[in-house]
Amino acid sequence: MPSNLTLTSVSKTFGKKAAVVDLSFQVEPGEIVGLLGPNGAGKTTTLRMALDLIKPDTGHIEIFGSRLSEHHKDRLGYMPEHAGLYADMRLRECLVYLGTLKSLSSREAGRRVDLELKRLGLYDDRKKKLSQLSAGMYQKAQIIAATLHDPDLLMVDEPFANLDPINAQIIKETLRGFRARGKSVIMSSHQMHLVEELCDRIVMIHQGRRVLYGPVRDIKLQFAEPAVWLSGRGVFTNLPGVVRTEQHPEGWKLHLDGASTSADLLRAIALRPDLSVERFEVALPSLDEVFIRVAGPGNGGSPEGGSAHA
Repeated sequence: MPSNLTLTSVSKTFGKKAAVVDLSFQVEPGEIVGLLGPNGAGKTTTLRMALDLIKPDTGHIEIFGSRLSEHHKDRLGYMPEHAGLYADMRLRECLVYLGTLKSLSSREAGRRVDLELKRLGLYDDRKKKLSQLSAGMYQKAQIIAATLHDPDLLMVDEPFANLDPINAQIIKETLRGFRARGKSVIMSSHQMHLVEELCDRIVMIHQGRRVLYGPVRDIKLQFAEPAVWLSGRGVFTNLPGVVRTEQHPEGWKLHLDGASTSADLLRAIALRPDLSVERFEVALPSLDEVFIRVAGPGNGGSPEGGSAHA
Protein backbone atom coordinates (compact mmCIF):
# COMPACT_ATOMS: atom_id res chain seq x y z
CA MET A 1 0.00 0.00 0.00
CA PRO A 2 1.49 3.39 -0.95
CA SER A 3 2.03 6.14 1.57
CA ASN A 4 -0.74 8.71 1.72
CA LEU A 5 1.84 11.50 1.53
CA THR A 6 5.48 11.37 0.43
CA LEU A 7 7.85 14.32 0.21
CA THR A 8 11.21 13.62 -1.41
CA SER A 9 14.02 16.22 -1.28
CA VAL A 10 11.56 19.11 -1.44
CA SER A 11 12.88 22.69 -1.36
CA LYS A 12 11.17 26.07 -1.63
CA THR A 13 12.66 29.57 -1.67
CA PHE A 14 10.86 32.91 -1.48
CA GLY A 15 13.17 35.59 -2.81
CA LYS A 16 16.43 35.09 -0.95
CA LYS A 17 14.84 33.19 1.95
CA ALA A 18 14.98 29.40 1.93
CA ALA A 19 11.65 28.36 3.48
CA VAL A 20 12.10 24.57 3.06
CA VAL A 21 15.39 22.81 2.30
CA ASP A 22 15.74 19.23 1.02
CA LEU A 23 12.82 17.97 3.10
CA SER A 24 11.76 14.32 2.97
CA PHE A 25 9.19 12.40 5.02
CA GLN A 26 6.17 10.11 4.66
CA VAL A 27 2.72 9.82 6.18
CA GLU A 28 1.33 6.31 6.22
CA PRO A 29 -2.29 5.11 6.35
CA GLY A 30 -3.57 4.75 9.90
CA GLU A 31 -1.20 7.15 11.67
CA ILE A 32 -1.04 10.67 13.04
CA VAL A 33 2.19 12.50 12.27
CA GLY A 34 3.22 15.67 14.08
CA LEU A 35 4.85 18.40 12.00
CA LEU A 36 6.85 20.43 14.50
CA GLY A 37 9.13 23.43 14.50
CA PRO A 38 9.45 26.99 15.77
CA ASN A 39 7.65 29.89 14.11
CA GLY A 40 9.00 30.43 10.62
CA ALA A 41 10.46 26.91 10.37
CA GLY A 42 8.55 26.13 7.15
CA LYS A 43 5.64 24.06 8.47
CA THR A 44 2.81 25.94 6.77
CA THR A 45 4.80 26.18 3.54
CA THR A 46 5.23 22.41 3.67
CA LEU A 47 1.50 21.81 4.08
CA ARG A 48 0.67 24.23 1.27
CA MET A 49 3.08 22.46 -1.06
CA ALA A 50 1.51 19.11 -0.15
CA LEU A 51 -1.87 20.58 -1.11
CA ASP A 52 -0.46 21.93 -4.38
CA LEU A 53 -1.33 25.49 -3.35
CA ILE A 54 2.28 26.42 -4.04
CA LYS A 55 4.85 24.54 -6.10
CA PRO A 56 8.19 23.31 -4.75
CA ASP A 57 11.30 24.57 -6.53
CA THR A 58 12.91 21.14 -6.44
CA GLY A 59 12.01 17.64 -5.29
CA HIS A 60 8.65 15.95 -5.71
CA ILE A 61 5.51 15.23 -3.73
CA GLU A 62 3.20 12.24 -4.08
CA ILE A 63 -0.33 11.89 -2.71
CA PHE A 64 -1.68 8.32 -2.47
CA GLY A 65 1.26 7.05 -4.52
CA SER A 66 1.13 9.50 -7.43
CA ARG A 67 1.20 13.14 -8.35
CA LEU A 68 -1.70 15.16 -6.98
CA SER A 69 -4.69 15.19 -9.34
CA GLU A 70 -8.16 16.73 -9.23
CA HIS A 71 -9.52 13.31 -8.24
CA HIS A 72 -7.20 13.24 -5.23
CA LYS A 73 -8.36 16.61 -3.97
CA ASP A 74 -11.69 15.18 -2.83
CA ARG A 75 -9.73 12.79 -0.60
CA LEU A 76 -7.87 15.63 1.14
CA GLY A 77 -8.94 17.79 4.06
CA TYR A 78 -7.16 20.93 5.22
CA MET A 79 -7.65 23.19 8.21
CA PRO A 80 -5.45 26.32 8.03
CA GLU A 81 -4.05 28.02 11.11
CA HIS A 82 -5.68 31.33 10.29
CA ALA A 83 -9.23 32.16 9.21
CA GLY A 84 -10.14 30.18 6.11
CA LEU A 85 -13.93 30.51 5.97
CA TYR A 86 -16.21 33.13 4.40
CA ALA A 87 -16.78 35.67 7.15
CA ASP A 88 -20.01 37.12 5.70
CA MET A 89 -21.73 33.76 5.19
CA ARG A 90 -23.91 32.11 7.80
CA LEU A 91 -22.33 29.16 9.55
CA ARG A 92 -24.52 26.35 8.26
CA GLU A 93 -24.80 27.83 4.79
CA CYS A 94 -21.02 28.13 4.51
CA LEU A 95 -20.33 24.58 5.67
CA VAL A 96 -22.92 23.07 3.34
CA TYR A 97 -21.46 25.02 0.42
CA LEU A 98 -17.93 23.83 1.22
CA GLY A 99 -19.22 20.26 1.43
CA THR A 100 -20.66 20.51 -2.09
CA LEU A 101 -17.22 21.61 -3.32
CA LYS A 102 -15.95 18.20 -2.13
CA SER A 103 -18.48 16.30 -4.26
CA LEU A 104 -21.20 15.93 -1.62
CA SER A 105 -24.79 16.54 -2.67
CA SER A 106 -26.48 19.50 -0.99
CA ARG A 107 -28.75 17.12 0.89
CA GLU A 108 -25.90 14.92 2.14
CA ALA A 109 -23.77 17.94 3.00
CA GLY A 110 -26.65 19.42 4.99
CA ARG A 111 -27.22 16.14 6.85
CA ARG A 112 -23.56 15.87 7.81
CA VAL A 113 -23.30 19.54 8.76
CA ASP A 114 -26.27 19.27 11.13
CA LEU A 115 -24.78 16.20 12.80
CA GLU A 116 -21.42 17.90 13.27
CA LEU A 117 -22.91 21.17 14.48
CA LYS A 118 -24.80 19.24 17.15
CA ARG A 119 -21.76 17.17 18.09
CA LEU A 120 -19.62 20.27 18.53
CA GLY A 121 -22.28 22.36 20.26
CA LEU A 122 -22.78 24.82 17.40
CA TYR A 123 -26.25 23.93 16.20
CA ASP A 124 -27.95 26.83 17.98
CA ASP A 125 -25.50 29.18 16.27
CA ARG A 126 -26.03 27.80 12.76
CA LYS A 127 -27.64 31.00 11.45
CA LYS A 128 -24.93 33.31 12.74
CA LYS A 129 -22.42 34.80 10.34
CA LEU A 130 -18.91 33.45 10.67
CA SER A 131 -17.76 36.93 11.67
CA GLN A 132 -20.05 36.75 14.73
CA LEU A 133 -18.52 33.59 16.16
CA SER A 134 -16.04 33.53 19.02
CA ALA A 135 -12.51 32.33 18.29
CA GLY A 136 -13.25 28.89 19.74
CA MET A 137 -16.52 28.53 17.84
CA TYR A 138 -14.78 29.54 14.62
CA GLN A 139 -12.06 26.97 15.23
CA LYS A 140 -14.67 24.22 15.58
CA ALA A 141 -16.33 25.40 12.36
CA GLN A 142 -12.98 25.06 10.57
CA ILE A 143 -12.62 21.50 11.85
CA ILE A 144 -16.06 20.65 10.45
CA ALA A 145 -15.16 22.19 7.08
CA ALA A 146 -11.95 20.14 6.91
CA THR A 147 -13.50 16.80 7.88
CA LEU A 148 -17.06 16.95 6.52
CA HIS A 149 -16.26 14.90 3.39
CA ASP A 150 -14.39 12.24 5.43
CA PRO A 151 -10.99 12.68 3.74
CA ASP A 152 -8.36 9.96 3.60
CA LEU A 153 -5.58 12.46 4.39
CA LEU A 154 -6.32 15.27 6.82
CA MET A 155 -3.88 18.17 7.29
CA VAL A 156 -4.51 20.41 10.29
CA ASP A 157 -2.52 23.50 11.26
CA GLU A 158 -2.79 24.30 15.00
CA PRO A 159 -6.14 22.49 15.39
CA PHE A 160 -6.40 23.08 19.16
CA ALA A 161 -5.91 26.84 19.17
CA ASN A 162 -8.63 28.69 21.14
CA LEU A 163 -10.31 25.48 22.35
CA ASP A 164 -11.29 24.78 25.95
CA PRO A 165 -10.48 21.32 27.40
CA ILE A 166 -13.95 19.92 26.61
CA ASN A 167 -13.84 20.89 22.94
CA ALA A 168 -10.17 19.90 22.67
CA GLN A 169 -11.19 16.41 23.82
CA ILE A 170 -13.84 16.24 21.08
CA ILE A 171 -11.25 17.17 18.45
CA LYS A 172 -8.81 14.59 19.84
CA GLU A 173 -11.50 11.95 19.47
CA THR A 174 -12.12 13.11 15.90
CA LEU A 175 -8.44 12.75 14.97
CA ARG A 176 -8.16 9.36 16.67
CA GLY A 177 -11.26 8.25 14.78
CA PHE A 178 -9.56 9.04 11.48
CA ARG A 179 -6.53 6.98 12.48
CA ALA A 180 -8.66 4.06 13.67
CA ARG A 181 -10.33 3.90 10.25
CA GLY A 182 -7.01 3.66 8.44
CA LYS A 183 -6.85 7.30 7.42
CA SER A 184 -3.92 9.66 7.92
CA VAL A 185 -3.53 12.90 9.84
CA ILE A 186 -0.63 15.33 9.66
CA MET A 187 -0.86 17.83 12.49
CA SER A 188 1.17 20.99 12.96
CA SER A 189 1.07 22.17 16.56
CA HIS A 190 3.07 24.01 19.21
CA GLN A 191 1.23 22.18 22.00
CA MET A 192 3.77 19.44 22.68
CA HIS A 193 1.67 17.62 25.29
CA LEU A 194 -1.02 17.07 22.65
CA VAL A 195 1.56 15.92 20.13
CA GLU A 196 2.86 13.38 22.67
CA GLU A 197 -0.67 12.21 23.38
CA LEU A 198 -1.83 11.86 19.77
CA CYS A 199 1.06 11.37 17.37
CA ASP A 200 2.65 8.10 16.31
CA ARG A 201 5.61 9.81 14.65
CA ILE A 202 6.98 13.33 14.37
CA VAL A 203 9.01 15.29 11.87
CA MET A 204 10.64 18.42 13.25
CA ILE A 205 11.95 21.10 10.93
CA HIS A 206 14.11 24.06 11.88
CA GLN A 207 15.17 26.79 9.48
CA GLY A 208 13.52 24.76 6.75
CA ARG A 209 15.53 21.58 7.33
CA ARG A 210 14.51 18.29 8.89
CA VAL A 211 16.24 17.89 12.25
CA LEU A 212 14.24 15.04 13.85
CA TYR A 213 12.14 12.27 12.35
CA GLY A 214 10.73 9.07 13.77
CA PRO A 215 8.42 7.50 16.39
CA VAL A 216 7.79 9.74 19.39
CA ARG A 217 9.29 7.31 21.92
CA ASP A 218 12.41 6.75 19.78
CA ILE A 219 12.96 10.51 19.54
CA LYS A 220 12.63 10.90 23.30
CA LEU A 221 15.03 8.00 23.89
CA GLN A 222 17.66 9.80 21.80
CA PHE A 223 17.59 12.67 24.29
CA ALA A 224 17.13 10.67 27.50
CA GLU A 225 19.61 11.32 30.30
CA PRO A 226 20.98 8.38 32.36
CA ALA A 227 18.17 8.36 34.91
CA VAL A 228 15.14 6.30 35.93
CA TRP A 229 11.77 6.94 37.53
CA LEU A 230 10.56 4.45 40.10
CA SER A 231 8.00 4.07 42.83
CA GLY A 232 7.58 1.48 45.54
CA ARG A 233 8.11 0.86 49.24
CA GLY A 234 11.25 1.99 51.02
CA VAL A 235 13.77 4.83 50.82
CA PHE A 236 15.70 4.68 47.55
CA THR A 237 18.94 6.33 48.65
CA ASN A 238 22.57 5.24 48.86
CA LEU A 239 22.31 2.93 45.86
CA PRO A 240 25.41 2.04 43.79
CA GLY A 241 25.81 3.95 40.54
CA VAL A 242 23.40 6.72 41.59
CA VAL A 243 24.89 10.22 41.72
CA ARG A 244 21.73 12.13 42.64
CA THR A 245 18.37 11.17 44.14
CA GLU A 246 15.19 13.22 43.89
CA GLN A 247 11.96 12.41 45.70
CA HIS A 248 8.75 13.66 44.04
CA PRO A 249 5.06 13.15 44.84
CA GLU A 250 4.84 10.67 41.95
CA GLY A 251 7.94 8.72 42.95
CA TRP A 252 11.73 8.81 42.87
CA LYS A 253 14.04 10.02 40.12
CA LEU A 254 17.50 8.45 40.33
CA HIS A 255 20.32 9.93 38.24
CA LEU A 256 22.96 7.38 37.22
CA ASP A 257 26.69 7.99 36.91
CA GLY A 258 26.84 7.06 33.22
CA ALA A 259 28.82 3.88 33.81
CA SER A 260 25.88 2.07 35.41
CA THR A 261 22.78 0.99 33.50
CA SER A 262 19.16 0.84 34.60
CA ALA A 263 19.52 -2.96 34.68
CA ASP A 264 22.46 -2.62 37.10
CA LEU A 265 20.32 -0.41 39.33
CA LEU A 266 17.39 -2.83 39.31
CA ARG A 267 19.68 -5.69 40.32
CA ALA A 268 21.07 -3.60 43.20
CA ILE A 269 17.57 -2.81 44.42
CA ALA A 270 16.63 -6.50 44.27
CA LEU A 271 19.43 -7.22 46.77
CA ARG A 272 17.95 -4.76 49.28
CA PRO A 273 15.28 -6.50 51.45
CA ASP A 274 14.02 -3.10 52.64
CA LEU A 275 13.04 -2.05 49.11
CA SER A 276 10.30 -3.17 46.73
CA VAL A 277 9.56 -1.70 43.30
CA GLU A 278 6.09 -1.10 41.86
CA ARG A 279 7.11 1.02 38.85
CA PHE A 280 10.48 1.29 37.13
CA GLU A 281 11.13 3.07 33.83
CA VAL A 282 13.74 5.06 31.96
CA ALA A 283 13.30 8.81 32.60
CA LEU A 284 12.37 10.15 29.18
CA PRO A 285 12.32 13.89 28.45
CA SER A 286 9.12 15.59 27.39
CA LEU A 287 8.76 16.74 23.80
CA ASP A 288 8.87 20.30 25.17
CA GLU A 289 12.37 19.57 26.48
CA VAL A 290 13.44 17.97 23.21
CA PHE A 291 12.02 20.91 21.24
CA ILE A 292 13.98 23.44 23.33
CA ARG A 293 17.21 21.45 23.05
CA VAL A 294 16.93 21.24 19.26
CA ALA A 295 15.37 24.57 18.33
CA GLY A 296 15.84 26.79 21.37
CA PRO A 297 17.79 30.06 21.46
CA GLY A 298 21.40 29.62 20.43
CA ASN A 299 20.78 26.22 18.85
CA GLY A 300 21.04 26.13 15.10
CA GLY A 301 19.06 22.93 14.97
CA SER A 302 21.56 20.84 13.07
CA PRO A 303 20.09 18.34 10.62
CA GLU A 304 19.87 14.71 11.72
CA GLY A 305 23.22 13.27 12.55
CA GLY A 306 24.63 16.68 13.62
CA SER A 307 24.93 18.42 16.96
CA ALA A 308 21.19 18.40 17.58
CA HIS A 309 21.60 14.79 18.71
CA ALA A 310 24.64 15.34 20.87
